[in-house]
Amino acid sequence: MNMSIPDVSMVCKEIVDEIGKVVVGKKNVLKYVVLGAITNGHILFEDYPGLAKTLTVKTFSATIGCKFARIQFTPDLLPADITGTYVYSQKTGDFKLIKGPIFTNILLADEINRAPPKTQAALLEAMQEHQTTLEGETYMLERPFLVLATQNPIEYEGTYPLPEAQIDRFLMKLNMGYPTEAEECEMLRRMEIGDLDEVDIKKITTPQEIVKMQQLVWKVHLHDDLKKYIVRLVQRTRSEPRVDVGISPRGSIAVFKLAKAHAAFYGRDYVVPDDVKNVILPALSHRLILKAESRIRGIKPEAIIMEAMQKTPVPTVGQQ
Repeated sequence: MNMSIPDVSMVCKEIVDEIGKVVVGKKNVLKYVVLGAITNGHILFEDYPGLAKTLTVKTFSATIGCKFARIQFTPDLLPADITGTYVYSQKTGDFKLIKGPIFTNILLADEINRAPPKTQAALLEAMQEHQTTLEGETYMLERPFLVLATQNPIEYEGTYPLPEAQIDRFLMKLNMGYPTEAEECEMLRRMEIGDLDEVDIKKITTPQEIVKMQQLVWKVHLHDDLKKYIVRLVQRTRSEPRVDVGISPRGSIAVFKLAKAHAAFYGRDYVVPDDVKNVILPALSHRLILKAESRIRGIKPEAIIMEAMQKTPVPTVGQQ
């Protein structure tokens, strides 16, 4: 099937609507999940337990027809539990590869910060290179390959903060947030007429079409002035006195990709300034490391990024 940008927009919105049959409200969060898929980017959900993070990922996987695997991260989880290992077969006298859950399309890394850093690092190669190495042999992972991880706030007991090198590999960090009163009442209404977990989910697209959509999104035009705007905004965070480590070039690339995807979501083959503004916070907030005194004073990375946005002139570009 030949696809165009309007086709990408239509499919994306259908996916959001289909997930909405199970996940009440949160349409904006669901939009960003879809943007992550069509930019081939990993997503980190940070929020309190019970806010439908796992349900969202599982439902999303079903709507795009992808293979799904889930890993519950615990303090005793080992790297081999993620990647797999070789097991000796008495029948053949050889070692047989038992593939781990990483060999999938959509990997849900549940409560990723409950495992120690060595185990967290087992995901690094897969997230960056879309491959994993076992006993010196490299195995390519299927495409699309997306890690959607959940983590509890770091003040929770039994959590290990993700290393900067790993957290920087997540394209976005999203927060589900508590439902509104109306949304929570709707959840109870749906539960009364049937378990939400048993809703029949329609498959909207296929893994092959997701890959095609990723290729189309890459061709969306982004004006040179908007590229400069992204770079200037990111560089401004590096000279901010309240910041210990500014945003890396990987942050600029994340905004670049997501702005294109945001334009495609709305059926455009060109990026406008609002596309950039709409993706800046989810793309950058987790990459900013504040000084200890700033954290003690309750300053949030989002506030510093918003200040940088206000101080950086926005180019007046529209269509090509």
